[in-house]
Amino acid sequence: MILYELRCPSDHRFEGWFRNSEAFETQQLAHEIACPVCGDNQVDRALMAPAVGRKGNSLPEPAQAITLLRTLRKLVEDSHENVGDRFAEEARKIHYGETEHRGIYGQATDDEAEELADEGIEVGRLPWVPLADS
Repeated sequence: MILYELRCPSDHRFEGWFRNSEAFETQQLAHEIACPVCGDNQVDRALMAPAVGRKGNSLPEPAQAITLLRTLRKLVEDSHENVGDRFAEEARKIHYGETEHRGIYGQATDDEAEELADEGIEVGRLPWVPLADS
């Protein structure tokens, strides 16, 4: 079984369990997966953080963790707009329907992130590692 985070064109996010990736793709192509919020059946997989497997109580090797974080950074940069230090402002505009819905990333202070959370605006923080060793 595999768990995917899914989303519809309205960016409603939900989870779905599938036997394997082929089962998801078959159901997706047949429009058999529907958003539980709006019913739209144009559902796709949402960006997910890579799963870091653990054996016992051991942590991944530092090099493996860095590679995973670099992969995640590349995915975010390729699929979202960098709004820099205007992140909190742009997140509010999107949340309140003042601008088009789109994926964004940028910087926010701890206070800004807390204020967004208090307003019910979901944000996530990622460790932003360099793309190459320097």
